[in-house]
Formats: sequence, structure tokens, C-alpha cells
Amino acid sequence: MSGAEPGALTGELVRLVGAARVAACDPSPDFVTACRARYPGVDVRAGQAEALDYADGQFDIAYAQLVFHFVSDPGRATAEMRRVVAPSGRVALCVWDFTVGMQMLRAFWDAALSLDPNAPGELGTFRFGRVNELSDLLTSAGLTDVQEEELTVSSEYSDFDELWETFELGIGPAGAHVARLAPEPRMALREAYFRHLGSPVGSFHLTAVARAAHGLVGRGRDQWAAPGEA
Repeated sequence: MSGAEPGALTGELVRLVGAARVAACDPSPDFVTACRARYPGVDVRAGQAEALDYADGQFDIAYAQLVFHFVSDPGRATAEMRRVVAPSGRVALCVWDFTVGMQMLRAFWDAALSLDPNAPGELGTFRFGRVNELSDLLTSAGLTDVQEEELTVSSEYSDFDELWETFELGIGPAGAHVARLAPEPRMALREAYFRHLGSPVGSFHLTAVARAAHGLVGRGRDQWAAPGEA
């Protein structure tokens, strides 16, 4: 099982194990529709991470990629992921490490704030991304054999237009910010973002650091209990 979003993780799981063995969940109706269209045969459902519409022990592994920055109750969401995974299965979480820096979003919000001091600046609002935060969350939810690692990610873009188009899809806080802007301020933001990235010509790449952690679901009788209910 994975978080749906536009379907990047879901697509990789489909490639590895086949659509019939993959399920995905997301609270955004647009993401659910897009994921269903891209990956027929995947069980894609609308729903919150804190209340998954799946049976106890239904999956071997549950993944949440770049999801926990946005969940309202991380402890409840982790407990739900543990609940839907069978004993000896694994729960895995991955988030951006904004303490180290993420070029794409750092430059975007620096550009937005240079034009509007009241722009959201989402980097300061994310709860997760620091060392041991994910592993502590998994341990608190009752997972065992918890391991955490740092991942360095590099994304290649054919040109700046390819990168900018990802924001115009309206995905995430940055995309939502672009979608709210009228044409003129949107173009001003595009130009400012271009400058903050060093005015790249032709292909270029951006780097980011992510933190990933995973843990093992035990066999105890209280394995499905949420925090405070065991």
C-alpha cells in the first residue's frame, strides 16, 4: 500500500509487483482520479492517512512517501499504517530533510517571499525531516527493528520550463500558491524563481536530502492498537 499523490511511488510498485497487488490512498480527489487513470487495476481509494479504509493485516508493506509533512495526526497515521500491515510486514516512511536544504523548494519560496513578504514559506511549517524524527515515530507506534537513513536525491530537468510546469499542476503548497496567483504576479514569480535558481539555460539538475525509516510489525496481541489504546 502507498500514498497515491500523482502516482510516482504507486507506479514504481506496479512495475515491481503488478497492479493487482498494489493499493493507494489519498485525500485529494484529483490525485485519486489521476492515479486511477494512470494505473488501472490498482485499488485507489480516497481517504485520510489517519483512518485507512483497509482491513487489519491486509498488506505486506505500507509506504508513505513525502506524506507525513502534511498529516494532521502523525501518531494516528503511523498506527493506521501498522494496523493494515500483517505481522512480520514493514511500515516505511520518507520525508524531505529541510534542515539540510532542498534546492527546488528553497529557491521557490525565497522567490515568492522576495515578491510578497506574506507568502506562506512552507519550509518553516514542516514538522518532519530532522534526524531520528521518523524512527522515533515508528518506535512510539510499536514498530520494532526500526532503521533510518539519509538519502541524497538528484532530479534532472531538460530546461526551466519543465520544472515550472510541475508547479502549475497545483500540487502541494507551492503548486497551490501558484494556482492562486493572477497571470501577472504568476509570471513575476516565474521570473524571480528563474533568477533564484541561477538562470539555468538548457538542462540542469537540483539536489535534495530525504530521510527514510522503516520498522517491523510485531506479532503481539495489541499490534493493532492506536497510541493510548494498547
